[in-house]
Amino acid sequence: MSSWGVSTREPEAPVRRVRDEVKDGAAVVIASAVTSTLLAVCVLLLTKLTG
Repeated sequence: MSSWGVSTREPEAPVRRVRDEVKDGAAVVIASAVTSTLLAVCVLLLTKLTG
């Protein structure tokens, strides 16, 4: 321990709330759905154009 009374511990990370976790989860679900839909549309367009 320092003689100056300065704490050597790093500050603790703020506690994440449940709603923050839900927001992150919803963002992942939405991004995944959009990506899958765009990929499916691209494949559909490619098959229509080539055949």
